[in-house]
Amino acid sequence: MNIVSIVGKSGAGKTTLIEKLIRRLKEKGYIVGTVKHTHNGFHMDKKGKDSWRHREAGANATLVIAPGIVALVKDEELELVREIQAYLSDMDIVLVEGFKKKDLPKIEIFRKDDRHKEPLCMEDENLDAFVSDSDYAPDVPRFGIEDIDAITRFIEEKYLKI
Repeated sequence: MNIVSIVGKSGAGKTTLIEKLIRRLKEKGYIVGTVKHTHNGFHMDKKGKDSWRHREAGANATLVIAPGIVALVKDEELELVREIQAYLSDMDIVLVEGFKKKDLPKIEIFRKDDRHKEPLCMEDENLDAFVSDSDYAPDVPRFGIEDIDAITRFIEEKYLKI
């Protein structure tokens, strides 16, 4: 399984880029998983629903199964890459949104605007590609914001055709 982190500052377009890459990779027949990092936690179910009540009662893991979908919330203290491998081992590729400080291959998306003066990963040895509408030109392959076909080809060649 290949894990690639899509990083960038808030509002740079990480989620939009991941959505486009998922669609393109799926069209090519790949099995794609994603991981979204959140600092604030989340609730799998709404307050009062059965799965919420199970967690509130102290369950360490709650698995919700419905036709065609499974959701798991589990208390874990594993290392990030081990967690991804444990839960998404049947994927061809896993696109991770965030985790900019983790030791993972990275594709940075950077938009030059009033909020974002400098890219995040110019000195990161794990930076494999750069997606931007700016003039920054790090020593890695560089793509325009809408170059989804080219970015997809890069991902295929770098991570999937091993």
